[in-house]
Amino acid sequence: MSLDASIALVPIAPFVAALLAPLVHRLAGPVTGWVLALVPAALFVLLLVNFVAPMTHGETLALAIGWVPSHGLDLAFYVDGLSLIFALTILGVGTLVILYAGAYLAGHHHLGRFLGFMLAFMGAMLGLVLSDNMIGLFMFWELTSITSFLLIGFDHSRQAARRGAIQALVLTNIGGMCLLAGAVVAHQLSGTWLLSELRGMEDLVRQSALYGLVLALFLGAAFTKSAQFPLHFWLPNAMEAPTPVSAFLHSATMVQAGVYLLSRMTPVLGGTEVWTGLLVTFGALTLIWGGLGALKQTDLKQILAQTTIASLGLLVLLIGLGSTAAIAAVVVYFVAHAFYKAALFMVAGAVDHEAGTREITALGGLADKMPVTFIGAALAALSMIGLPLTVGYFAKEEMYLGLVSGEWSAFLVLAVLVLGNALLAGVGLLVMTRPFLGDELPTPKKPHEAPVAMLAGPIVLGGLGFLAGILPDWFGHDVLVPGASAILGQAVESHLSLAINLASPLLWLSILTWLLGVVVFRQATRIRGALRRFDAALGWSADKVFDVCYFALVRFAGAVTRFLHHGNLEYYLVVVFLALGIALFWPLVSLGGLDWITPTAELGDWSQRLVLPDLLPYEWAVLLLAVVGLLAVLIASSRLIAILSLGVQGTALALIFLLFGAPDLAFTQLMVEILSVIILTIVMTNLRLDARDHRPFEDWARDGTLAIVCGAGVSLLLMLVLTGTLDTRLSDFFTQTSVPIAHGANIVNVILVDYRGFDTLGEISVVMGAGIAILALLRRRKGSVATPPVEAGRGGEKGQEV
Repeated sequence: MSLDASIALVPIAPFVAALLAPLVHRLAGPVTGWVLALVPAALFVLLLVNFVAPMTHGETLALAIGWVPSHGLDLAFYVDGLSLIFALTILGVGTLVILYAGAYLAGHHHLGRFLGFMLAFMGAMLGLVLSDNMIGLFMFWELTSITSFLLIGFDHSRQAARRGAIQALVLTNIGGMCLLAGAVVAHQLSGTWLLSELRGMEDLVRQSALYGLVLALFLGAAFTKSAQFPLHFWLPNAMEAPTPVSAFLHSATMVQAGVYLLSRMTPVLGGTEVWTGLLVTFGALTLIWGGLGALKQTDLKQILAQTTIASLGLLVLLIGLGSTAAIAAVVVYFVAHAFYKAALFMVAGAVDHEAGTREITALGGLADKMPVTFIGAALAALSMIGLPLTVGYFAKEEMYLGLVSGEWSAFLVLAVLVLGNALLAGVGLLVMTRPFLGDELPTPKKPHEAPVAMLAGPIVLGGLGFLAGILPDWFGHDVLVPGASAILGQAVESHLSLAINLASPLLWLSILTWLLGVVVFRQATRIRGALRRFDAALGWSADKVFDVCYFALVRFAGAVTRFLHHGNLEYYLVVVFLALGIALFWPLVSLGGLDWITPTAELGDWSQRLVLPDLLPYEWAVLLLAVVGLLAVLIASSRLIAILSLGVQGTALALIFLLFGAPDLAFTQLMVEILSVIILTIVMTNLRLDARDHRPFEDWARDGTLAIVCGAGVSLLLMLVLTGTLDTRLSDFFTQTSVPIAHGANIVNVILVDYRGFDTLGEISVVMGAGIAILALLRRRKGSVATPPVEAGRGGEKGQEV
């Protein structure tokens, strides 16, 4: 396989593994996680061996697979320094998360299905960061929303899990629609779907009158996905997912998609005052809001979820600044955050798994019982705090570097960064010390060390955070330079160094950050109480606003449904035929179609128009049978006679189709008539078939008028069509291409299967969906066994945790 072709293998392989995951679980049993983890591990090695060296030299690789050539659409993949860093992080963290999930949910009946969802989630995210085509990017973007919905709501027996999944799906799908609209507008401006080509047209986009619209659409997509204030509230509720999902979602996947999109669009949309103003403002608000939100929580997962919000705000703020130092900080902090956040979530899950609770107020002294877990927590937390010899330290230094300029605006942003980092440092100290140090507190379960598969993630990721910190030259050359250069579109040099300059203001800003972090840590209880009192006084939140809007929409939809779908078939038919009559006569009247009443020289005279067809006797007999059947329906004295007369009329119509050269249509019509008569007869068996329905005069007048209007409209339309010149271009196209392109001599079948393939697929999908629903109802009536909660594996997580 060529190097370019291997690009497509990276996002496709996880989807294949996802399909096989249930079978692997059935065959491999307790080592399922180890077996499936081989897939992302192999892909990680593939990228590491073949792509890192070219990317460090500024090279790029592209692959285009024909998708919809007639519209210039290719399934295009593109690898540069930015996409490679994201892909390696997704695969590296994903490998450890798959291992962790296999042990965390050991013994659960649906472990194979869960790991399948995880691998599909991984594949969607890989496709997102490697896509060059904006339509392909949108497709994978939406796949991340769908797969995250399945993962968040995995324990569907709990209402909180269902609510969190629906909330995440609604918010992120709104962003997905913004992304699609933005891609379409950007295509209209530039004439290309490829992000790599769009990059060279930044002046065209920025100077366009539609720049504001494109910017708003792409920011809407990024802000919903990356949980920017005030669209942040779905992310804490996503904690209803099992801990492996949280570890993956918060570190390297879904929420980082918005950060990736903003980074990728920086050369095209960045560099303007509105770009900088919006991103810095919303990023700063999100940073402080998330940091304070973390201090309000006592649940380890909720604490970490709020810090993710803060970190996402920090990344957006840095992207908004757009300087070389800020973009370098984005790359370094993304990697640092992925390492420590995934590790800390795995630690939180291990603590709950083995001790039975995640409440930091109920935990203490676990270091003696879970020493390896404590080491993993300490390694990750120190990087979160940003101490020297960790990659988090370099991320913080890069943040401050571009803002030591003396300007008041830079000073204000610098103050926000110092405060935000101090809040994160204080929270890092809390997570590292409260559960593990101090007096041992009684817990619901007797604590003991977690399995090896659950310890591998925290130790490896925490260790990598230190390895990158003590090898700044390697990290700067292989990670910082390729990533930052890809974002900025120009060569960037690394100046990461272990040297400490006491005269540098960066060092003193770091010291100030650590001191403030210690203050936050020591006053955490008081700050928590004050923030909770503020929330109680405020009385509302974005989460509550969403509930109000969501349920108001549901109630409105219910009212509209009850108004339109009242269950009265008679009124349904009246509305349908009334709409048909309007649709027929409105354009005929407005466009002058009734000129046939007074024929002109161009249209001919009455003698040319009203000419009886030259039919054979048996053709007249079939036509007479159709008329007799129609009259029999109208004058039928009972329901049974009406049903049989309707069948006669329909059968005569099928014979007309047959006589005039449409055997396929005749066969279809005949089948429909037979089934209609049989089904109507079966339905009517519960009614009196010999009864005569009494119909008031107003019903006769209404229905008769509608029938005459619709019949006259259809007849008039057909007459007008027949008087015109027949345009055979479409039928000629079908005739000429049916065999060479679609390989079918039956043109009708070819139209249904190929030319109208998606329409037919949609019809089949509807029938299949209805069949599945019926099957589910039938199985429910028989009493299916309820699925056990996720807490079955190794003790599981209790209460609010799956």
